[in-house]
Amino acid sequence: MTLPDGYSDEAHALWNAATALNRQAGAVSLPPLLFFTDPERTPRPWETAARLPAGAGVVYRAFGRADAVETGRRLREATRQAEVRLLVGLDTALAEALQADGLHLPERAAAQAKAIRAARPGWLLTAAWHGGPIAADGLDALVLSPIFTGGGASAIRPALGVEGFRSRAEAAGRPVYALGGVTAGNSSQLAATTACGLAAVSAIQAAFQPPA
Repeated sequence: MTLPDGYSDEAHALWNAATALNRQAGAVSLPPLLFFTDPERTPRPWETAARLPAGAGVVYRAFGRADAVETGRRLREATRQAEVRLLVGLDTALAEALQADGLHLPERAAAQAKAIRAARPGWLLTAAWHGGPIAADGLDALVLSPIFTGGGASAIRPALGVEGFRSRAEAAGRPVYALGGVTAGNSSQLAATTACGLAAVSAIQAAFQPPA
């Protein structure tokens, strides 16, 4: 699916790269593009979510904020209208309250996926990964970072680079998203890897921002 007119060149580049990777990896049941929210960097994430193409995904990370439910409801409304899947970071109760489509786990909690899968077999389950040993049973996909120099928490970790991503993704045994410093300008560098899609915070917000 290509984006219609009215989207930025950056949005077209990200979506085209993500969908090409998704098809190449044979992972068409997974969203090709994941927008990760952050209370500081994406204060109005529902606006970006409403502009995402059908089939994309949002990973809502509330980080315990007081407005988590209010923001989550706005996101759920926006994602439903856009036909975009909504995953909630770690908080199972919040995911259930929002009728989310799944859960995204931090690396330290990845081992919980097996039990969550048994309780919620219809959920899409992903987990953060930084390339080391991980208990991946029950997970649909891993989100490996940072590939390039990124922002947020990933900024403290050395970038894996394309080759570092490639070797880890090929050995993972399940689909892997590329996160961390991924932009419209460098996304094509991942074309020869087994990435199942792309994930980003600021780059997706900037590319899919509402028109002025």
